[in-house]
Amino acid sequence: MEILFATKNPAKIAYYKTELEKHGMEIYTLREKHVDCEVDETGKTAIENAILKAKAYYEQTHLKTIAIDDTLYIEGVTDEEQPGAKVRRIGGIERTDDEMLSYYTALARKYGSRLTAKWVKGVAIYDGKNLKTHQVEGDFFYFVDQISPVRHEGYPLDSITIMPEQNKYLSEMTKDECKKGSSSKQILNFIEANLD
Repeated sequence: MEILFATKNPAKIAYYKTELEKHGMEIYTLREKHVDCEVDETGKTAIENAILKAKAYYEQTHLKTIAIDDTLYIEGVTDEEQPGAKVRRIGGIERTDDEMLSYYTALARKYGSRLTAKWVKGVAIYDGKNLKTHQVEGDFFYFVDQISPVRHEGYPLDSITIMPEQNKYLSEMTKDECKKGSSSKQILNFIEANLD
């Protein structure tokens, strides 16, 4: 069965598509299926945006569609500074990896060079009739105002994320050290259990 993975994010593709294909799944990206529409992500949560994307891209392809979205919550910032579901759309404008790093390091600097934050991820699987969703809350980590030289295209914030347990930048950790997130493993388990 062909399954559409509804993302253009190269880091998500590199991790999730590779892992799912190890289990014999036939995963296609938007680019591979020549899908070039944009989804207006108006949801307030990761689940809401994942549902919007899964349904919109299903309508374009009529393939069972997986969509994953992320929301970011930072302690101690103002409501206006709280990214929530608008992690990349700062001030309503879609930002590049470099612009995101510039914004979030400046925010960390504003609050004393370190912020405590966590990711909440939502996944939706839609086949035209059935919708299955799952939310995963990640562990707390720190954003700092110094950028690691090691970067992950599509996940720029990994290079300003310090994982407290290892006291290392996420971008510098090995797969074994970071277990590319317990939250990512939970999402994979959910997808594998619900792609029947």
